[in-house]
Amino acid sequence: MKISVLGGTGDQGLGIVVRFVQQGEEVIIGSRKAEKAVAAVDKVKELLEKKDIPNLSGMANEDAADKGDVLILTVPLAAQMGTLKTVKDFVGDKILIDATVPLDTVVGGPPMRYVDLWQGSAAERTAEILKGTGVKVVSAFNNISNSHLMNFNEEIDCDCLVSGDDAEAKKTAMALIDKIPGVKCIDCGPLERARIVEKITPLLIGLNIKYKSHYGGLRITGLKLD
Repeated sequence: MKISVLGGTGDQGLGIVVRFVQQGEEVIIGSRKAEKAVAAVDKVKELLEKKDIPNLSGMANEDAADKGDVLILTVPLAAQMGTLKTVKDFVGDKILIDATVPLDTVVGGPPMRYVDLWQGSAAERTAEILKGTGVKVVSAFNNISNSHLMNFNEEIDCDCLVSGDDAEAKKTAMALIDKIPGVKCIDCGPLERARIVEKITPLLIGLNIKYKSHYGGLRITGLKLD
C-alpha cells in the first residue's frame, strides 16, 4: 500500500511521512512543485541520518495522488481547495485522509480561533469538492501536534480521532495510523463528527501556548476498544 502525503513538505506532512517511513511503509511526498517534494525527501534523509530511503519518493501532487493508494491531505485551509482541484482527476475511489483544520490564521487571525465553514467542517468541504469521484473521505490527524509528529524518536502520547461515512475506509485508515507508536485511533462516527473534532485543535493550541508546551494532546479514557 502506497501512502501519498499531499502537501507533505510542511511540519505536519513531514512528521507523518517520517512516522510511516519508520514503520516501513512506502511513502510518496507530494507538493505543488516536484522539486520541492524532492527537496523534502532529502530533508527526511537528513533527519533520519540515512543516505538512501528506498521506500520514499517525492513528486508533484498530481502524480502523488495518481500513484498512491491512500492519500493524506496536509495543507492549510487556504491551500485546501486549490490542491484538491489539481488532484481531483487522480483520486478515483481511493481513501483520502483529510487533516485540514479551519483556523483563523487563514485570514490573518490567531490560531486559537476556528473558522466556521459552510459545509460544516474542512473534511466535509473536501468531500463536497471531490463529489462524484468515488473517493472515500476520512477525517484524522486533526488533534496531533506537529511537534509530536516531528519528535520521531519518541512515542506519541495522543489519540487520533477518526470520522468518516465509509466503514471500510475508516477501518483501513485506522489500521494504518495505529502503526504509529503510541497513537490509538478512536472511531468517532460519520464524517459530520469532524465538525466537533476539528474545533478541538484551536483549544489545544491555546493550551499549549498558555502552558508553554508543544505536546498538549488528547486521550479518551473509559472506552473498551478492540
